[in-house]
Amino acid sequence: MNPATANIEEAILSAILAGRIAPGTRLGEQKLADLFSVSRTRVREAMMRLETRGVVQVSARRGWYVVEPSAEEAREAFQTRRVIEVGLLQTLQSVPPAVLESLQAHIAIERDAVASGDVHARTCLLGDFHIHLADALGNRLLTEIIRDLTARTTLISMLYQPTEKAEESSHDHEDIVAAMAAGDLARAARLMGEHIAKVEAGLDLTTKPDPLAGLRELLSPTTFTGNAPSVPHAHPHHHTAPRED
Repeated sequence: MNPATANIEEAILSAILAGRIAPGTRLGEQKLADLFSVSRTRVREAMMRLETRGVVQVSARRGWYVVEPSAEEAREAFQTRRVIEVGLLQTLQSVPPAVLESLQAHIAIERDAVASGDVHARTCLLGDFHIHLADALGNRLLTEIIRDLTARTTLISMLYQPTEKAEESSHDHEDIVAAMAAGDLARAARLMGEHIAKVEAGLDLTTKPDPLAGLRELLSPTTFTGNAPSVPHAHPHHHTAPRED
């Protein structure tokens, strides 16, 4: 893969995992080409790779944009994560000490990010726990699959999750690693399944995202005192912070 293409792909995926890019965000080819100092051909190559990974889509009207998963796609994504991540733990015979140390160190950083209130850092770290677990166990293919699934579920949470439960997710991760450290891999697998199910249960999949939310907020009138008329006043569009998992 061309290094420039890899850099674009990695930057976009990392920003999604950190909750900095919202579902439906348009990714203009020329702007990305200018930002990364590459040709539009290189940008298009990166977008096509991200499309195969289920992260972006393209249309004649909008160009390239970040996917906005439907409720059904959300259910499928979480079901897939349960099958893969629980299955990963169920197939282990033992966990090397170096892997446990690495995971425990990750959780310590996770806790610090949760305590600091840094939304983007904790979103990235809490999602990265699942990626780090597969990577620490040495399965590169599973790591790539879980990374893509985590990106999709981050986008799903931004669309359907009304509240944050970062601290609860971090405690879940800690319990999973504690079970691994105790050699109880069956319990670790069960806790992982419960954790992913809990994150999914916190989503309101009955709520259809409002495609006009950004425009509606930008054009909402502000009433002035006195005789001044109400005029449209632009407010920055704030997306709901994602449920970290």
